[in-house]
Amino acid sequence: RAYNDLELSAILLNEGRLAEKVKKLGISVHVMDESKVSFLSILLKIRKILSRRHADVIHSHRYKENILAYLMSRSIRHIKLIGTQHGMPEVYGEKTGLRHRFTTKLNFFVLSKYFHRVVGVSQDIQEAFVQQYGFSENKVSVIHNGVEIPSTLPKKRSREAFVIGSSGRLFPVKDYPFMVEIAREARKRSDKVRFELAGDGPERPKLQGLIHRYGLKGVFVLKGHVDDISGFYRGLDLYLNTSVHEGIPLSVLEAMSFGLPVIAPKVGGFKEIVDDGLDGYLVEERDPKAFAEKCLLLYETKVLRQQMAEATRQKVVKEFSLERMAEEYYNLYVALAENS
Repeated sequence: RAYNDLELSAILLNEGRLAEKVKKLGISVHVMDESKVSFLSILLKIRKILSRRHADVIHSHRYKENILAYLMSRSIRHIKLIGTQHGMPEVYGEKTGLRHRFTTKLNFFVLSKYFHRVVGVSQDIQEAFVQQYGFSENKVSVIHNGVEIPSTLPKKRSREAFVIGSSGRLFPVKDYPFMVEIAREARKRSDKVRFELAGDGPERPKLQGLIHRYGLKGVFVLKGHVDDISGFYRGLDLYLNTSVHEGIPLSVLEAMSFGLPVIAPKVGGFKEIVDDGLDGYLVEERDPKAFAEKCLLLYETKVLRQQMAEATRQKVVKEFSLERMAEEYYNLYVALAENS
């Protein structure tokens, strides 16, 4: 929004917090409720909007939006298409239906054949596009996610418990039951550690069952949806991620911006965020004891924890700011538009 030579408008398929935030920036927003309007109607409305605005670039996210963008480009030939892929298909722990598999294949076909540039939020995603899906290397770029950085770090209050937390959708790919297993192992060695999980989703009943079975009530707290996510991070001493796969998760970057050391599995884009032993730990084996040991090491070693807290903050300020991300996208928009 800060670039004066860039005119922005947004087309969203549902109302919500995103629409509210974009409107507050003074950006033109068109909302079409995908639960009430047919695909064809959405397509026709978008076509009308784009024809009126003479857009140079469409930047889309998600499968349905990518397909809509492609269909638009068939009738408005000069438009350049950019798609951002925030992660790879989530198929962990569940069977995927025929419709999902078809949509996934169609999305990757459209991206590879008709989009002018595809952005992966991590090198891991870029490599998957090229090696697994046959994308041309010169078509795929990497632009890391960026986050808003708090002006000051929270003052660490003395408290009885050492709080380890995580936030995200309660979906199989996040593997939060594994986080409960880690909590179970950690409590065997210390009764001073406590775990908090912010977020909601279909895995909640399963998590509640495990917490009850292991006697972790009051030790492992499911906080549900949290509006004040900054307050959530300020209440933690350590951030823990247990995902089976990730690109560049915003929740981890947000936690790091608050000076929280991170413990995560050595998968996906984590290798591009966390320098093992410097601003957190990357654990190779998927063993709850190995994760618990790293958690307890940081609990028991205050000096190491403070060093890592400073390193995480510096890392985000230098490499993962909103300004840095916006500048890279701006340069990409301009480069594509000039080649129209």
